[in-house]
Parts: sequence; structure tokens; C-alpha cells
Amino acid sequence: MAPPVASSISSVALSDLAEGSGAVRLRNEAACQEMEHSLRRQGQLTAVIARRSGAGVEVVDGLKRLQAARRLGWRELRAEVREMDLVQAMVLVFQVNAGSHLVDVEQAWVVRSLYRDGHLSQPQIAQLLGRHKSWVCRRLMLAEGLAEGVEANLRLGLLSATAAREVARLPRGNQDPVAELIARRGLTTRQAAKLVDKLLTAPDETARRFILGDVEALASLTIKTSANGRARTAATRSPGERLVTDTLAMDRLAVRLHVQLLAQPLRALGTPAADIAARSLSELRAGLVSLCRTIDKVVGEAGVGDVEIQ
Repeated sequence: MAPPVASSISSVALSDLAEGSGAVRLRNEAACQEMEHSLRRQGQLTAVIARRSGAGVEVVDGLKRLQAARRLGWRELRAEVREMDLVQAMVLVFQVNAGSHLVDVEQAWVVRSLYRDGHLSQPQIAQLLGRHKSWVCRRLMLAEGLAEGVEANLRLGLLSATAAREVARLPRGNQDPVAELIARRGLTTRQAAKLVDKLLTAPDETARRFILGDVEALASLTIKTSANGRARTAATRSPGERLVTDTLAMDRLAVRLHVQLLAQPLRALGTPAADIAARSLSELRAGLVSLCRTIDKVVGEAGVGDVEIQ
């Protein structure tokens, strides 16, 4: 593997920068907010490292700076564009974050990228990353063992990396409902581990379904407390988590409102109340129409996916 050659540092438009290493990194909302504050106060102190890929430029190191700059409405960033291939880029991501910035799942994604996309053997990966072959094998098993739905929830911030590692102990076909339950109930990693342990020791499918359906038992696990017994403050939500949470909340409210409107005519509320309700509904309708236009626009953007709006 030839060493990458660095070009001179120059300003690159944000519209021309792609999140090249985003496929192997998790978004950290708190860290991104901290970077946003730093850029606002001090400006960009260090250039991002990028590589040329096809006709574009992909950021290899500096994703938080890129994401924060987009939030701030910046038009460009200083970038050091290097001539490097995918293997060199993944090795750089690992080396730059070797201290403590890559969690197990991110390390696993780096290994999977080198194995699948870089077409390297496990011994070759171990040599490049300076790790033992058994370490590479464990990380590859973690990446390959995660179901697609679990990985999606992980990237959205609905599931923590440590909880995902616990879910990965289950067969891939059983992971999605468990991950959704952990995210919906807000279970901690320890609680998720206990749930997975129960599922792994369940004698049959009926028992597993009973465990997942034991709402009262699960509800007792969802109150997060600190060592002194006080309720613990919830972690900062990621943009993806806020989006999905708000969407689900609006969907539930829409169903409830639909039932209420069909249950009785507005005039049954009395003239004053009916007038107020009618005005509120008219204002809501205008907001929903505008929201629908935005949803059509956003979902229709290239790269979002094949989603048909009904």
C-alpha cells in the first residue's frame, strides 16, 4: 500500500464535500454541538482531511467539522485533499481515532469495509491496523452479526452502541423487534443485556414472545435512576432520534384526533367551543398542508430511498 500523497490545503465548497467516512462513524449530537460552538467562537482551526473519489471529494477525517459547518450555514471549509484509495482512507480513520474515539461498532465497520470493499484478508487487516487476528475476527463478527434494522436504529441514534452489541448476540432474524423494544422503552445497556439473556435462555418461540410481551415487567425497567436514586437526565437526542420520535408522536396524535372528530359533530361541544375548535382545526390544516409539501420535497430528494407518498 503506497503512502498517500497530500495536496496543498484549499477552500472547498460544502456542497462539494461528501461524508466519505460517515459509513463507519456514529453521529454524536453532543460532540457535534460542541464543535458548532467552537467553530462559531474560533472559526476553523484545523483543515479536514479528504480524498478524491470519482468526480467528488469525500471527507475522511473531520466529519463533525463538516456537520457543524452545515448547521452554521457556512459555504466552504479548508480541506487537505489527499490522493488515497479506500483502504488508505479506512486505515487513516482508524489511526486518527485510535485513542478512544471509535467505539466497538465503529471499529467493526472499519474492519468490514476493509474486508468487503477493500478485499483484504483478516491477517492483512490485522497487520494494517496493528491488531491481533482474533481482534479483527471479533470485530468482523460484530459487524456481520447486526441486522439491517438494528444498524439503521443505531445510525439514527435510537439505539446506543453498547445496547446494539448486546442485541448482536441474538440471531439476526430476532434482532429487529428486540432493538425496537429497547429503543421504545428506553432500556439501559444493563437492562438490554438482561433482556437478551432471558431471550437466549428461553426454551421456545412461545416463551420468547411472552418475554417480549410482558409489558408490566418491561415498564418497570424503563425508569432510569442514578446511584443516589434520583431520576437521571436523558441523554442529548440526535437529529435522527428527534425526527423519528416526533414523527411517531404526530402519527399517534393524528389517529387520536381522527377518532375524536368522527365520534361526535363539533356542534355537540356547544357553539363557543365548536367555534374555537373549528378555528384550531383550520389553523392545523394549513400547517399540515405545508408539512405535507415539505415531506414530499424531502422524501423525493435523490438518495433518500424508494418511498411512495400516498
